[in-house]
Amino acid sequence: MHDLLIVGAGPYGLSVASHAAAAGLDVRVFGRTMASWRDHMPRGMFLKSEPWASDLSDPAGRYGLAAYCAREGLPAEHGRPLPVEHFASYGCWFAEQAAPPVDERLISSVRTCPGGYEARTEDGEIHHARAVALAVGVLPFTEIPPAVRGLSGAHVSHSSHHADLLRFRGKDVTVLGAGQAALETAALLAEQGTRVRILARSPRVSWNTLPPPRQRPWRESLRAPHTGLGCGWRNKFYADTPGAFRRLPESARARVAAGALGPAGAWWVRDRVEAGVEVRVGHRVEAAEPAGSRVRVRTGSTTGGGLRFETDHIIAATGFRATTHRIGVLPPDVRGRLRSLADGTPFVGDRFESSLPGLFLAGLTTASSFGPAMRFVYGASFTAGRLVKGVERYLRRADRVGSPEEKAWRAAPQLQRF
Repeated sequence: MHDLLIVGAGPYGLSVASHAAAAGLDVRVFGRTMASWRDHMPRGMFLKSEPWASDLSDPAGRYGLAAYCAREGLPAEHGRPLPVEHFASYGCWFAEQAAPPVDERLISSVRTCPGGYEARTEDGEIHHARAVALAVGVLPFTEIPPAVRGLSGAHVSHSSHHADLLRFRGKDVTVLGAGQAALETAALLAEQGTRVRILARSPRVSWNTLPPPRQRPWRESLRAPHTGLGCGWRNKFYADTPGAFRRLPESARARVAAGALGPAGAWWVRDRVEAGVEVRVGHRVEAAEPAGSRVRVRTGSTTGGGLRFETDHIIAATGFRATTHRIGVLPPDVRGRLRSLADGTPFVGDRFESSLPGLFLAGLTTASSFGPAMRFVYGASFTAGRLVKGVERYLRRADRVGSPEEKAWRAAPQLQRF
């Protein structure tokens, strides 16, 4: 039986694995390495975060993105966007250098069992571990607006479903959303010859500006310090003190997690969008129905005048919502034993342990507990070190009190008191 089994091999899973192995734990990692970047983003996309804010985390700090880029002769410069394929390659290199071997099979389910947890791979093999860390990324949590959910996959998809946009060349595509995914997807579509429009509920599209130089006069730095989440003291609080963020009232944390660092486009995609994309702001899809091979769309507008048109396909670039009931790797009976916060996201303690003893969470699922940093690669460093300390604490505790399963079942009836 392993000490820790990690589900997911993206930035959070790999960072946790690196710290756990360095701590001497017996670790197994499952999942396709850097799957979101390798399999769910089309070529031509760029990393929105600054390269210096996009490191995976190893305890010694030897395997950052700058080290990889220097090794490969690639630029990793402030204010210069990095292609996502370079970032994906970096993550694969990190996995080889700083983490235990990754088993690229997917885990289909995780259940409790005597002594800990039982994880079943997609091909039916069973593995046991005393503790489990779910670092499942964002893909299980895709959010598609209710008005278009009833359409078939031929008519609607999420922006994360596409590693290749060529199937839409010469078509008419409608992109929903006003964030980076929507804007960059629309730009790529237009540049390959797709007729594309953006529909956004917001009254305008927000654009990030070119970041100021890393080295600035001290007065400028004091007024708006650089952080891994952008400039400003509020961002510095989110980026550098997730532990302090967790001590805020739950309602305040949920509000910040939902609204901070909201939809905006990177400065380097603005000209591309404005050159070839029809942008309609203040519009919400009210109805969408099949019309032969196309989709008939009706919108409502904040100004009172809606639109009616047909399109070949709708791409919902409408983000992700990491609620407990969407953690599909956990069977319903296990999910039902987890405590959730008022916004539907899972509760985690100060060391990322869920309300089910020995089950730890990392990444987007913890944003309502530890803040907006958990929505970005930047949060992996804080998470990895603290989560592994939590696993060590749990294993010591389990050794003292006996079977983790017995303790979990004893605790289950009391979860409602949290």
